[in-house]
Amino acid sequence: MVRQPVTVNGVTRWKDTEAEGMPAEAGGEAKGVVLRQEIGDVLRSIRQEEGRTLRDVSHDARVSLGYLSEVERGQKEASSELLASICTALNVPLAAMLFQVAERIAAAEGFGVPDTVPTELQREFSTAGAVSGDNPLESRPAYAGLH
Repeated sequence: MVRQPVTVNGVTRWKDTEAEGMPAEAGGEAKGVVLRQEIGDVLRSIRQEEGRTLRDVSHDARVSLGYLSEVERGQKEASSELLASICTALNVPLAAMLFQVAERIAAAEGFGVPDTVPTELQREFSTAGAVSGDNPLESRPAYAGLH
């Protein structure tokens, strides 16, 4: 078995592969994506894009620094309430963070997700000065860098 780097949405991880370059399979089935790791990776990337420290975000989210670190490393499964608190501290809607997680999982599983925006959001953001053809969510500061 050989360890090869695999990059999904700008995040590089090491993956076990067979000598011929095919992914290694455990018990005849390919390893699945671990949701808590994807959530942690997305939360860390959002925090780092904002230039914020773990200490700063943990204080604002009212969660211990150690626990937030474990969530970001995918070692702890965060509750929905905790995820909402962390997203509030990061000034990012929970839905936007989960959407990014869903995109990463879909890409890892080789599933294409259509790039669509619900009609009601298009109407709401079209008056905010979004240029036709642009993703209206990207024009909002809380969504910057999430697509």
